[in-house]
Amino acid sequence: MDALLSALMGDFLGTPVYFWVVFITIVIGLLVFDLGVLHKEEKEISAKESLTLYAGYVLVAVAFGAWIWWSRGSQAGLEFYTGYLIEQSLAMDNMFVIATIFGFLAIPRIYQHRVLFWGILGVIVTRGIMIGAGSALVASYYWVL
Repeated sequence: MDALLSALMGDFLGTPVYFWVVFITIVIGLLVFDLGVLHKEEKEISAKESLTLYAGYVLVAVAFGAWIWWSRGSQAGLEFYTGYLIEQSLAMDNMFVIATIFGFLAIPRIYQHRVLFWGILGVIVTRGIMIGAGSALVASYYWVL
């Protein structure tokens, strides 16, 4: 038990491991909730439902950022919110690209959520692999920078 507690209090990329565990648990929980509960069956999503879901996800992010602010200080909280706002602004541009691709490929509205979900999940996994590989390269070969 002491070894587990020590590992959770350890440091990974300048952040305690338990923060990473909480973050990853929230992300996986939201993914399971979205696909496994809210969108079990294929159906078209209305604009109202989409905006309600978006507001819910924003509230989760704001709450997580507040927890970071409270537990790690204002600088860490500000960094989280800054990164979140940057990602949100980049996501807006992606929405137009995705809408264009869906229109060009004539993907029926009933399947768009599932296609988008698995596409985003693939991007998250790929981005994680690339960030991990890049971090390993920089840590092992300083000249890469």
